[in-house]
Amino acid sequence: MSPDGKKIAIVGELKATNTLNNTSAILEPKLENIKWIAGNWKGEAFGGQTEENWSEPSGGSMMATFKLIDNGEVVFYEIEIIREVENTLILQLKHFGNDLKGWEEKDKTIDFPLKEITENKVIFEGMIFEKISANEMNIYVDIKQDNRSVETVKFNYKK
Repeated sequence: MSPDGKKIAIVGELKATNTLNNTSAILEPKLENIKWIAGNWKGEAFGGQTEENWSEPSGGSMMATFKLIDNGEVVFYEIEIIREVENTLILQLKHFGNDLKGWEEKDKTIDFPLKEITENKVIFEGMIFEKISANEMNIYVDIKQDNRSVETVKFNYKK
């Protein structure tokens, strides 16, 4: 929840309904195996326009910025990284209001440990990247609601 109590909270739990097709080969937890995420992606969510810009892997990480625009105004930003740590990957992010004031405490991040990678999916606890084509992907994010339930929100992005 944002400091003003009006924003979303992202949780690190994966709902069982988003399971992997068992016929897909599991790939090593290396950034090279998820570099298809890199690019400038645009879509719609939360009643507005979204933009997510992912860098190519370098220096043991990939980084991204996210922006939600509603009625011509920025609602919030995110800075995200996926980095290699102890033979696995972790996705970490921080939220910022439209004035760039952080939502999370200074030294806190929202962490999504890697579960597995296949040719077309990267599954973190609470977030799934799904490659549809070279120019389209879906991201599924588990978001905790005010009543403590968790809703999975789909972001459809195109380059």
